[in-house]
Amino acid sequence: MTQYMDFEKPLAEIEGKAEELRALARQNEETDVEDEARALDEKAAKMLDELYTSLTPWRKCQVARHPERPHCKDYIEALFTDYMPLAGDRNFADDLAVMGGLARFDDKPVVVIGHEKGNDTKSRIERNFGMARPEGYRKAVRLMALADKFDLPVITLVDTPGAYPGKGAEERGQSEAIARSTEKCLQIGVPLISVIIGEGGSGGAVAFATANRVAMLEHSVYSVITPEGCASILWKDSEKMREAAEAMRLTAGELMQLGVIDRIIPEPKGGAHRNAVDAIAAVRAAIGAMMGELEGKDRKTLITDRRGKYLDMGSKGLAA
Repeated sequence: MTQYMDFEKPLAEIEGKAEELRALARQNEETDVEDEARALDEKAAKMLDELYTSLTPWRKCQVARHPERPHCKDYIEALFTDYMPLAGDRNFADDLAVMGGLARFDDKPVVVIGHEKGNDTKSRIERNFGMARPEGYRKAVRLMALADKFDLPVITLVDTPGAYPGKGAEERGQSEAIARSTEKCLQIGVPLISVIIGEGGSGGAVAFATANRVAMLEHSVYSVITPEGCASILWKDSEKMREAAEAMRLTAGELMQLGVIDRIIPEPKGGAHRNAVDAIAAVRAAIGAMMGELEGKDRKTLITDRRGKYLDMGSKGLAA
């Protein structure tokens, strides 16, 4: 059963009434409510279209965070074959907020890395809600170095509110680990493709997304800080997150205009959480297309193009 967000309450009422009518009909076979239920379905579909064609930046943040949205683990299981997870940073520990390993995409060997938030209370705690610690970024560096050594393309799946800001993480060099991961993204001579599948938060996202090609799902977000964090700093009031989201230009459309991303991946009507199968299929097609764009490029060209992309970042749409 779909979990509804605050702005979907009117939709929830209509869909709930339709389900109640059908439940009543199941209990009493003589009750004919199908015409009435169908009318409610049509009304709900129209409302869903209206809601999702005019989402505000803050509502897109809510959709990007939806707990039923497909996560990194779901994409790895659906898109990759022969996945062999590799654990640990060979220094301190294995960070479960970061998944990664060897796999095949369309029968081509690749390295896949991503943030995993978890899908229930237990797994969310184990995964630290997708907020990686230094060892997670050091694991990513290790996997990218492995990919570079064996000439394997790297695919990253980004979904994090940001790097973990805890005391232990800072003591173990959180900022240095993020910087090393970002640096490694810029150094490797293999195709690097990144997809923002939910939240792309702060340096914790950039450390995986400094790529030759960056795509965003239609209702994902990508920003230097969460709207709540921005509002707390600028207005000393986290309740101003709606105003912050408007000002931050964190949606896929706005970031496409700025040249921060290269592709927007359309989501099914009502968001990826309503139809994970179609959302994952759209991501598959986008990754395949981006892989094709980079195929045949030599190491020097891949590195030069990637670095140039980030030197030029923001030059598009600055006057907008």
